[in-house]
Amino acid sequence: MPLHKDDPKSVGGYRLVGRLGSGGMGVVYRGRARSGREVAVKVVHAQYAEDAVFRARFRQEIEVVRKVSGAFTAPVLDADADAVRPWMATQYVPGPSLAARIRDGGPLKGTELRRLVLGLVEALRDIHRAGVVHRDLKPANVLMAEDGPRVIDFGISRAAENHNTLTETGQMIGTPPFMSPEQLTDARSVGPASDVFSVGALLVFTMTGRGPFDADSPYLTAYRVVHDAPVLDGVPQPLHAVLERCLAKDPADRPELDEVAREFVAALPESGEDDQATVTLRTDEVAMVRTRPAAEEPVRRRSRVRPLWATVGTVGALALGLTGYLLLGPGTGNDDARPGAGAATSAPTRWTAVPSGWKPWQTTVYATAAQGVKKGRGVTDAGSQGFGPKCQVHEGGVYCAGDGVLPLRIDALTGQTLWRAEPLPAGMGKGAYTFTVLGVTDDAMLVEQTFSPDYGDDVVVSVAALDPGTGKRLWHRTLNVDSVRAFLSGDLVIVPDAGGRSVTARSPRTGAERWTAGLPQGQYCRPTNTGEDLFLQCAPDMMPSDHMALLALDRADGSVRRLTVPNEGVLVGTYDGRLLFLDPAKDEDGNTVGGEQGPFSRIRLVDPATGAATTTRLAQRFEGNASLADGTLWFATTSGQVTAVSARTGERQWQTRTSLEQPSDITHDPRARVLYMSSASGRVAALDTRKGTLLWETLPRAQRVTNQGWSLSEVLLHRGALVVATPDGDVFTLDPAHPDRKPVSG
Repeated sequence: MPLHKDDPKSVGGYRLVGRLGSGGMGVVYRGRARSGREVAVKVVHAQYAEDAVFRARFRQEIEVVRKVSGAFTAPVLDADADAVRPWMATQYVPGPSLAARIRDGGPLKGTELRRLVLGLVEALRDIHRAGVVHRDLKPANVLMAEDGPRVIDFGISRAAENHNTLTETGQMIGTPPFMSPEQLTDARSVGPASDVFSVGALLVFTMTGRGPFDADSPYLTAYRVVHDAPVLDGVPQPLHAVLERCLAKDPADRPELDEVAREFVAALPESGEDDQATVTLRTDEVAMVRTRPAAEEPVRRRSRVRPLWATVGTVGALALGLTGYLLLGPGTGNDDARPGAGAATSAPTRWTAVPSGWKPWQTTVYATAAQGVKKGRGVTDAGSQGFGPKCQVHEGGVYCAGDGVLPLRIDALTGQTLWRAEPLPAGMGKGAYTFTVLGVTDDAMLVEQTFSPDYGDDVVVSVAALDPGTGKRLWHRTLNVDSVRAFLSGDLVIVPDAGGRSVTARSPRTGAERWTAGLPQGQYCRPTNTGEDLFLQCAPDMMPSDHMALLALDRADGSVRRLTVPNEGVLVGTYDGRLLFLDPAKDEDGNTVGGEQGPFSRIRLVDPATGAATTTRLAQRFEGNASLADGTLWFATTSGQVTAVSARTGERQWQTRTSLEQPSDITHDPRARVLYMSSASGRVAALDTRKGTLLWETLPRAQRVTNQGWSLSEVLLHRGALVVATPDGDVFTLDPAHPDRKPVSG
């Protein structure tokens, strides 16, 4: 929906582009970050913003909800409970609500219903583990994404309950057809079993198009919820018993979520080649299993996972669409060989030997430093954008910086923090600092710093070079960021000039000027992901445009060649000497569907010399974080599914589901023929590039998971070892030949 004339144009640095909906507590907008990534921004109504009690509860709830890190929820990415009108930004999920899906397509059945149930169970398990009760689970709060359902708006009713009680405002907490009896009679007793009741009511609606307690008014519906038996007409008979238990008046009589999923799996067996056979584990996260993915048909499906052992309790035999917490043995040189072979067999053929004296270690970006700023906390306030630390590996050092995380160097061999740098320049006052590692080259660490003072709007952005041995500042410059952000390209650091009308290439080590190139006026430019080539994509910052300028800058002298190309699609990299764009899918009216992560419908290759383009239609719509290497596109979805697609033909080569929630971009190791991914919780997965075989997955390693910010975890390659950094500041290493070895403290 378009914005109303009195709607804000931006909130918290996110530009608002439309309305997604509105409710009793606020308005939800579709927003866009400066990077172009889309978010859903909920802004609280003004009457609640003036209440100090509401703000306190809202702030507390934000912190609780950030603990939820499942694959089937839309996590909180950014929030400000102290703004004039409190707001919260969550991941934007393209797809209709369950209510709209049933309205337009009728009740669900078969595989579609089975996948919905398993996704809902997984989402609620994760929500309940975080100590949150949803309280308003209804079809409008379930989004039907292509790779599984997403539960949204969980926990907000807790922050709002002081204002929405029937006695105070005449409104109920939640939606009567999907509320539990205890929500209507004693809200203080509401617990996880209340969500089980709501699941039962929601599933009856999903299968029949009607709720089990529907009546002509919300008050009569509420009466039936408390006093009457549910109406299950139209529900398949095998599911009557479990739904009757879900809808029991006494919370103690309701089943556990696992039992609900088990009953639906039994009544709705797998069908279709895309179903993934998996097994769930206990929620104590101690149980582990081994598996051998099916090598014969890596594209069509994976073999069933069989429990091997568990240190606490037994392993459930319930399929949940995710593999749970797995620790799989390392692969061997033979891609189809059984995982778990010893290093003596695997190291020579697949894995590179780690450096002599190396041991797996784990530390955090807040560990005490040997030089410079000793303490990692309390030096700067965390910024409002919530960017987690990002790291790069260079010649024996792991260099990190982030939102409130001062630049630092960690020894890649031992995990010791060697130095931590001062803010650049120091003494700017109290406020929020965000640091970004641009790269390490030419014996210099390049860092961009954004300082937002507590009072006033004068954001100061600067770029600096640090000595990688000591962390001492070599040079710095204050920037104008209206046109382009600073970035590193090869042996050049590209810095915008003060007027914002040009960029200057400088020496990373000395800051000496190499050349200057002009920029289009009134446009915002960003660097492209094209390897050695130096390109800028430029388009109007605030106004939509059908075309964009693609500026090719000569590395030697900065001379500019300008091409005009369609302003659509995501530039992923280069293939066969041409720029590869993924163009978004469109609906019947020609409108773009989705955002930066798709869905995508075709590949567009652009000749960087002439602008001539050729297109290849994808065999089907693909979505997720896209990576490109060796002529293959890899799509990683937020639920951990990875799909390999030929960049030449657009055909799917294989598809594998992992247990990683919101996985990182893919890291490609061409020598080992392996793809690596990690998650916010510190799980790491390795897949064979040619067949998609899941070689191994680890248990979570992160000490803290809040799910805040845009930052994803990442996997870095370093001399045969892996270095993994999580959004909440954990940094650890793995030997890919022995991923189960426990790390030592850095």
